[in-house]
Amino acid sequence: MIMSRTEAAPDRARGDLTERLLAGLPPEAVLTDPDITASYANDMASFCPAGAPAVVVLPRTVEEVQHVMRTATELRVPVVPQGARTGLSGGANASDGCIVLSLTKMDRILEINPVDRIAVVEPGVINAALSRAVGEHGLYYPPDPSSWEMCTIGGNIGTASGGLCCVKYGVTAEYVLGLDVVLADGRLMTTGRRTAKGVAGYDMTRLFVGSEGSLGIVVRAVLALRPQPPQQLVLAAEFASAAAACDAVCKIMAGGHVPSLLEIMDRTTVKAVNDLAHMGLPDTTEALLLAAFDTPDPGPDLAAVGALCEAAGATQVVPADDLAESELLLQARRLSLTALEAVRGVTMIDDVCVPRSRLGDLIEGVERIAEKHKLTIGVVAHAGDGNTHPTVCFDAGDADESRRARESFDEIMALGLELGGTITGEHGVGVLKKEWLAREIGPVGIEMQRGIKQVFDPLDILNPGKLF
Repeated sequence: MIMSRTEAAPDRARGDLTERLLAGLPPEAVLTDPDITASYANDMASFCPAGAPAVVVLPRTVEEVQHVMRTATELRVPVVPQGARTGLSGGANASDGCIVLSLTKMDRILEINPVDRIAVVEPGVINAALSRAVGEHGLYYPPDPSSWEMCTIGGNIGTASGGLCCVKYGVTAEYVLGLDVVLADGRLMTTGRRTAKGVAGYDMTRLFVGSEGSLGIVVRAVLALRPQPPQQLVLAAEFASAAAACDAVCKIMAGGHVPSLLEIMDRTTVKAVNDLAHMGLPDTTEALLLAAFDTPDPGPDLAAVGALCEAAGATQVVPADDLAESELLLQARRLSLTALEAVRGVTMIDDVCVPRSRLGDLIEGVERIAEKHKLTIGVVAHAGDGNTHPTVCFDAGDADESRRARESFDEIMALGLELGGTITGEHGVGVLKKEWLAREIGPVGIEMQRGIKQVFDPLDILNPGKLF
């Protein structure tokens, strides 16, 4: 069989690209086998299209990343940066003919400085590995996404990740002091500082945090650390309604308490966890609230919060006596997403953040949406900061159920905006929420963001098709 010219052209182009990349990368860092490159096409999001990458590269040095970007600019080839691909918005999905730039091999912790309380790391460092390493110095890196055993610091920076501890310690953006970034044309740019304070010029560091790889490639990060806090103790409170549990959240925050963790699970999630792990939570539990404190003496704080929960209508309040019991109470929360996925086989995880005072309205609204579409939708939330994760359970092989799942997802996002919230608290926009970003920030906001993109990436080769 003779290959036509139109069939041969993509192969020639791919060959030229591969040869150019190999001029500055070792052979083992350039992957072209279609079966292997296909495995890099997607992150963990549902309903997000992905293309077929032309090549996957795994650089180990800044210079190798610069070579990739110079090559991509010269040949006008799109580049999709990736970490561990644990994202939930399609932000790391490949586009047809792109270079997938996987940064997982750049995984060195370059420095831990207990005096300055900073760590300097490459983007491929696993979040949990950093946490353990700084813990050996009596230090603490607070941002802890649920995928912390797998996700990378570069990915956390790209999506401005959060986690369970955000209510007290904040999100990734608050811990990124400085960055080294390879720009679209291969130039290396340094932003930020190593010092505790610094206001020299525009805050370019914050601009890159949450930019989802659309402005440059983060190759080094200076991260702020905190002293290691005491181990936290946990309290669990059961409620006969989600509204009562959310009232307790409002009372806790209005009372000036600063828990290290404040999480809520609705009845659907509690049932799913019971079905999966047989934890023995009462069938009458409509909502489960978990609160924790990591103060030197958490007993008084737990007692005060327990009293507020009872005043809000808690049917049972169980404070942990020790660390082992605390871990047992937290197990239900950690199993939530796994349990919900087991309900129908596939989940679509929303990421709507609302004011704490509207948390109850969001949960009740999701219940109505679930009933309307005849779907199972569980809600788990970082209640302390209003960041909810309504999780739509569906059978991906059922076209009608998949359609209803997508419709319910959109209705939840609309509800979040109606309640004064935002379409994403920590997962990013990616492909999944492009339309909704435009609705949230409006035409002028989109115009300004596109203008920033044009300055950094005039050829639109960095993660094209994401965000807007």
